[in-house]
Amino acid sequence: MRRVRWDVYCRVIDNFGDIGVCWRLARELASRGERVRLVADDLSALRWMAPRGAPGVTTTAWSDAADSGAEVVVEAFGADLPEATQAALARRSLSLTWVNLEYLSAEPYVERSHGLPSPRMHGPAAGATKHFFYPGFTPATGGLLRERDLLAQRAAFDRDAWLAARGWPRMRHERVVVLFGYPQPALRPLLGRLATEPTLLLLAGGPMQAAALEALRGLPRRRSLRAVALPFLSQTEFDRMIWSADLAFVRGEDSPVRAIWAAVPFVWQLYPQSDGAHRPKLEAFLDRLLDGAPAHLVGPVGACFRAWNGFRPEALFDSQWPDPAAWRRQVETFRGTLLTQLDLATQLQRFVASRR
Repeated sequence: MRRVRWDVYCRVIDNFGDIGVCWRLARELASRGERVRLVADDLSALRWMAPRGAPGVTTTAWSDAADSGAEVVVEAFGADLPEATQAALARRSLSLTWVNLEYLSAEPYVERSHGLPSPRMHGPAAGATKHFFYPGFTPATGGLLRERDLLAQRAAFDRDAWLAARGWPRMRHERVVVLFGYPQPALRPLLGRLATEPTLLLLAGGPMQAAALEALRGLPRRRSLRAVALPFLSQTEFDRMIWSADLAFVRGEDSPVRAIWAAVPFVWQLYPQSDGAHRPKLEAFLDRLLDGAPAHLVGPVGACFRAWNGFRPEALFDSQWPDPAAWRRQVETFRGTLLTQLDLATQLQRFVASRR
């Protein structure tokens, strides 16, 4: 099969989740024999996110990027390509596929919009057409990023050995909780609830880490809660951190997908919107996640998600805690459904092939 040249454009908007998704996509495409160039306005996160790079992937600063003649251009998360690049794409529109990779959502519009063309009628790209490509949770969407060997690596993982090797050994009877999120009012109630039983709390690098350490200093009776502030991890190590968890609090675009493939109970903190626009997105995801779940699980899990996303945060975990075993089984069921669907990189490759 002939190798295809791809350009993936990314603007770093918030906390490196966007470039994290773009790097995973670039790395996975390259592992399948494609030639990939990642163009970003801030490449600094790759120093710790991907310190060894990846075979077949090159990186270019946004300010230095010119149209490379790639056969596929992926504009991630509405990156708004430079005008000169748009004009160049318009001049060779018949020889390329231009894809707008959108944000992850379970809302109904995703299925309606996935794959739709968007002809450029005005501006420097006039005459060109880009297509919307939506990640998602159903066969009518673009699927989720999933490396071909991910499940085999997950099955072979030894969490206690991994934790001990990094200096974070788990004590007997401790559960492992990963905390990765945006600072918020529900943080202190969560820590208080976690402190009610032996817990190794892994504080992932990012803005919540400092807030959590400060909140822990003022938390009474927290001898059962042992917190470790982690450095920024490579994507490979980040995945293993999630694999080690009995419960994970995740955020943004990349880490909830990692939690799903890890099949661990998790709570997803969506990017907060001041007008509450993230509420429909949250409810749509809960409908997918909890489809077919036992009645005794639906209420507690939904309450955790809603409180952690700013809807009645003062009531966080004041009701029954979700049953851990049932919660894990439900995530495993959800993962099983998603594993029957094609992953995002495969779907992108097939979409591009269909356009050629």
